[in-house]
Amino acid sequence: MSRDAATIHPGVVAEPQLYGLLAEFSGPQELLDAAAKVRAAGYSDWDCHSPFPVHGLDKAMGVKPTILPWLVLGGGVSGIVGALALAAFCNGFDYPLIFSGKPYWGMPPHVFIAFPAMILLGAVTSVFGFMALAGLPRFYHPLFSSKRFQKVTDDGFFISISAQDPRFSVRWTGEMLRGIGATAIEEIKD
Repeated sequence: MSRDAATIHPGVVAEPQLYGLLAEFSGPQELLDAAAKVRAAGYSDWDCHSPFPVHGLDKAMGVKPTILPWLVLGGGVSGIVGALALAAFCNGFDYPLIFSGKPYWGMPPHVFIAFPAMILLGAVTSVFGFMALAGLPRFYHPLFSSKRFQKVTDDGFFISISAQDPRFSVRWTGEMLRGIGATAIEEIKD
């Protein structure tokens, strides 16, 4: 049974911490230009938010390719190796059966086990690998507390810069965002 801070220490309310700054831009081209300028300024813990994909935004942000395909490949190869190893152990060592003088273990009949095992482990690895890389499940994000940020699903274009970024300063980061064309800037508390 969990208790919140108010029941542990009555009368004590936790002070909200600064999550970062949220800057709104007037359109997709302005967001694209601003993303390139934020990256050039040396920020590393930031993200762009838009209601639809903006072509070229990944390049402007400097997003690196994901390692997810390599994880899925590893899962698929593990499925093949695991299925063939299990079949070799069961049919060739643990319980060998003699059928018409055939060898205890052969590759052709076990391909039909290895293929679905490859697909299954590759699919499971892709789902759980994606969730781990994306930090999911995450049921709450500090940006959701902003009324302005609700426009991101319709017609809002935003950049959020985390307070955890080494270059972050409320004053200097805010001035930089105003200088690159932000129409509104908001401090986000967590």
